[in-house]
Amino acid sequence: MEKYVDREQAGSVLAQALSSYVNRPDLVVLALPRGGVPVAFEVAQALHAPLDVFVVRKLGVPRYDELAMGAIAMDGTCVFNEDIIQDLSISTEDMANVIAKEKQELDRRVKAYRGDRPFPDLKNKHVILVDDGIATGATMQAAVNALMQYDPSAIVVAVPVADKNVCQRIALSVDHLICPLTPDSLGAVGAWYEHFDQVEDAKVRELLQKVRELLQM
Repeated sequence: MEKYVDREQAGSVLAQALSSYVNRPDLVVLALPRGGVPVAFEVAQALHAPLDVFVVRKLGVPRYDELAMGAIAMDGTCVFNEDIIQDLSISTEDMANVIAKEKQELDRRVKAYRGDRPFPDLKNKHVILVDDGIATGATMQAAVNALMQYDPSAIVVAVPVADKNVCQRIALSVDHLICPLTPDSLGAVGAWYEHFDQVEDAKVRELLQKVRELLQM
């Protein structure tokens, strides 16, 4: 399987796969920041759709932050990997500490990216949820579970690359899932990109503003 050059190219590939949604009046594109924003920007631009962020934070295992025991979304919805929690005997106290820490960072990001702008009304909207890839699926599943509370007419998950088994699992809880690359063994999401630089907060704000300006033209 070939790699993507960067997130922008990956977003262009996704946009082509989503071309049937162009100019749909009830469409909203939501990105999982930070890495999902450059991908979603290409999608929103191509589909002529509004773009916003839906902030979700991974809940890392204490002392092994890269290993996800769950995730928390911006409305407080949590998803947990019970197998990891049981296998590593993670205490309720440790879980509470991680949740509190990530909630703090989550709130900071919401403020940094969205300021005081009201969150879009998603009731009866067709939502395309975008990230730069799915590894364990905890973050995406938390986002999907949280978005259901907003009563959209449909949730479409669109990602450039994801583990095949995780893809199949997430697909069960959404209306449609688009993922051009589904390797049997994913490894790290960044391994499927030639350039996978960290996306800074300023870049997130810049891309969100750019879409708002394009829609007003």
